[in-house]
Amino acid sequence: MTARAADRARYDRATAQLDAPVAIVDLDAFDANADDLVRRAGGKPVRVASKSVRCRALLERTLAKDGFAGIMSFTLAESLWLARSGFDDVLLAYPSADRAAYAELAADPKLARAVTVMADDPAQLDLIDAAREGGREVVRVCLELDTSLRLLGGRVRVGARRSPLHSPAQIADMALTVARRPGFALVGIMAYEGHVAGVGDAVAGRPLRSRAIRLMQAAARRELAERRAAVVRAVRAVAPDLEFVNGGGTGSVQHTAAEDAVTEVAAGSGLYVPRLFDNYTSFRGRPAALFAQPVVRRPGVGVVTVLGGGYPASGAAGADRLPVPYLPEGLRYDPQEGAGEVQTPLVGSPADDLLIGDKVWFRHAKAGELCERFDTLHLVEGDRVTAAVPTYRGEGHTFL
Repeated sequence: MTARAADRARYDRATAQLDAPVAIVDLDAFDANADDLVRRAGGKPVRVASKSVRCRALLERTLAKDGFAGIMSFTLAESLWLARSGFDDVLLAYPSADRAAYAELAADPKLARAVTVMADDPAQLDLIDAAREGGREVVRVCLELDTSLRLLGGRVRVGARRSPLHSPAQIADMALTVARRPGFALVGIMAYEGHVAGVGDAVAGRPLRSRAIRLMQAAARRELAERRAAVVRAVRAVAPDLEFVNGGGTGSVQHTAAEDAVTEVAAGSGLYVPRLFDNYTSFRGRPAALFAQPVVRRPGVGVVTVLGGGYPASGAAGADRLPVPYLPEGLRYDPQEGAGEVQTPLVGSPADDLLIGDKVWFRHAKAGELCERFDTLHLVEGDRVTAAVPTYRGEGHTFL
C-alpha cells in the first residue's frame, strides 16, 4: 500500500460516520508542517497569515507552538474580531477603507494596542483621520515596501502590483509623513516577495520554465536583500524605535529569514500545504487540509460523478486554480466539464472501484479559501476525528 493509499484508508475510517461534503485537517501533517516552517525560519519568529488558515482554533494551536508569534490578518474587521478574541498582536497586511472599523479602532485602547494597520499613501492616513469620530487612540502603522524586481530601467516588472513605495527614498518620505502626523505611530515595515514566496520553481513537465523561474528568483532575492537593508536603514533614521521588519512567505521562509534586516517572517499556506505548493524545490510539505465529495453517479466505465466540487481559487484563471482530485490516486477531470458547481464527473480507472456514497478526496489550490466553502473542519489524528472546529464561516464571518 502506498503512503497516499494509507492516508485514504485513514481518512475514510475517520470520517465513516460523516456524510460528504466534509473537510478535514490532518493534525499530524499540520504539526509537522508547522515544525518545518519554524526550522526554516532559523530562529526568527514566524507570524501566521490568517487568510491561509481562517479558523480560530487552528490559529490558536499554531501560536501555542514555539517559534510562532503574532497574526498577519487580511481585513480590518477581521483584525478587530481577532483582537477582541484575545489575540494581542495582529498586523493587517492590506490597506483598508473600512471607516466604521477605523472608528472602532481609534476609540478602543485595547484594539489600538493590539492591531497594526498597513499604509503606503498619505491619503490612507487622511481616511483614518476622517473616520475617527472623536476617537483619540494612537493608530499603529506599518509601511509596505514594493518588492517587485524591475529590469531594463523599469520597463520590465516582475512581482505583484502592491505598494507604490519602491525605493528607500520613497519609503523614508512616507515614514517621515507618519512620524510627523499626530495620532499615528510608525512601528513596522512589511515586504512580501510574492514572486519568490508564492511561485513554484519546479513546474511539472516544464523544465525550461522552471529553470527560468529559479534564475529570476535568485536575481530577485539578491536585489531585494540589498534594497530592503537600505530601506530599513532609511526608515530607522526616521523611526529608531521600529518594532519589526516583516518579510517572506511560505515559499521563501529560509531565504528571507537569512537577511539581517528582517526581524520576522510570515507564513500560513505552509500549514495546510495546498496544491500550489507542490512545485517547490526549497521544501516539501505534507498535505494537511482536504475535502471530500460523495460519489452520486456512475455514468459508465471509468467514470464517476461526485456532488459539487467547483471551488476555484483566486488569481489568474487557469487549470492550476482548480482543486485537484487526490484520493484515490489516478482520477482526473473530464476536460469537457471540469469542476462543476453542482456535480463533477471524474474519469480514470480508479472510478470503477468506487461505489455510490464513497468519498473522493480533493486538495484545494490555495489554503484558506477552502474554509469559505465549509463551516466546520474535522480534525483527524491517526484514523479518528478528535474534534470538530468552526471555520470563520462557521462562526458567521465572511470577511471577504
